[in-house]
Amino acid sequence: MIEIKKIEKYFGNNHVLKNVSFLFERGKTNLIIGESGSGKTTLIKILIGLHKIDSGNILFDGVDFNAIKIKNQRKLRQEIGMLFQGGALYDYMSVEENIMFPLNMFTKKTEIEKIERVNFCLKKVKLEGKNELMPSELSGGMTKRVAIARAIVMQPRYLLCDEPNSGLDPKTAIIIDKLIQEITKEYNITTIVNTHDMNSVMEIGENITFINKGEIWWKGNKDELLNSNNTELNDFVFASELFKRLKKS
Repeated sequence: MIEIKKIEKYFGNNHVLKNVSFLFERGKTNLIIGESGSGKTTLIKILIGLHKIDSGNILFDGVDFNAIKIKNQRKLRQEIGMLFQGGALYDYMSVEENIMFPLNMFTKKTEIEKIERVNFCLKKVKLEGKNELMPSELSGGMTKRVAIARAIVMQPRYLLCDEPNSGLDPKTAIIIDKLIQEITKEYNITTIVNTHDMNSVMEIGENITFINKGEIWWKGNKDELLNSNNTELNDFVFASELFKRLKKS
């Protein structure tokens, strides 16, 4: 699990995160939702170490990230898988090379061991035999699945996903949602998904945090979300005509 306690983050005079506390549970899909500029992307970047907090604590399974030595921070980061919004594949590398990249960077595995691990991850995301394809040959859904394979190749304890369904059609988006949830359950990973996609929220929203203006305004699950009396949450969730009809039903 990942626990954040009273996090504060400023960029100059801009108070981006204000006294934010939350527990992201292991083995569940933890979703962060909120409008653009609400602070949710900043929170994800803090969790992967791209931004430092001004105050507060971040605990990874009880270990305070800011209290441990730099070398241990680096080791902890290797236990975090990251799924970027656009996939972020290296366009000059094949599918196999993209997935193998973290293994080359951070392990001393033999070439055979690395290929075996790559093939295992490709099978997990249902892309067996696609090793030699280049990113330019992949569909949007395939790109996201390769990115997921790369994110889990190091057998992470934590998986962070930034808008995993961005640019995908609804059917493919559901496939990606289910894949993320399946991996979370099978490997008991602490998964955090930053999303605008209300379909994702309703599909896999086991543990939802709504951030508004840098503060946490609501916590709950997908069933509780439909019956919330939080005005700001309802304005965000039921902005579309489809979800307004769902609320009425």
